[in-house]
Amino acid sequence: MLLNDVRIIVTGGTIDKVHDAKSEGLAFAQDGSTHIPEVLRIGRCHFPVVELLMLKDSLLFEDADREAIAEAIDRAAEDGIVVTHGTGTMGETARFLEGRTPGKTVVLTGAMRPFSLFASDGEFNLGGAVIAAQTLDPGVWGVMNGRVFPAAMLEKNTEQGRFDV
Repeated sequence: MLLNDVRIIVTGGTIDKVHDAKSEGLAFAQDGSTHIPEVLRIGRCHFPVVELLMLKDSLLFEDADREAIAEAIDRAAEDGIVVTHGTGTMGETARFLEGRTPGKTVVLTGAMRPFSLFASDGEFNLGGAVIAAQTLDPGVWGVMNGRVFPAAMLEKNTEQGRFDV
């Protein structure tokens, strides 16, 4: 089996948030950095290319942000793409990308709890997404909570706090 090379395109979301002492809420790091290289280092996963596209809460995404993601996917040399994304609008972005990424296996993933706060689901989800991007057929997918979802079925169950069918 020939595995796809993988690029991780970082767009923000809970996986990359930290506790902000000023607001007592969650925000992105002041220096504009991402946690994804550290997540990969801990998992001894050294082969994906990491591209920081943006750090934005997906609830604030507009079609221009989704278009920027599509353009980053299009210019990527790799056929396997993981997009880290906020869970609030992950399904909407997956459906936006569907049909716009020919020949690429695109996998969206994220976390319900930030990596920086420990006991995050982000590492598990990212690992699953990296494997999925190497092995699934071309198309747009989501990997969350140990499941693979086609774009059409990628929806957050806010009552249960997970992605489910």
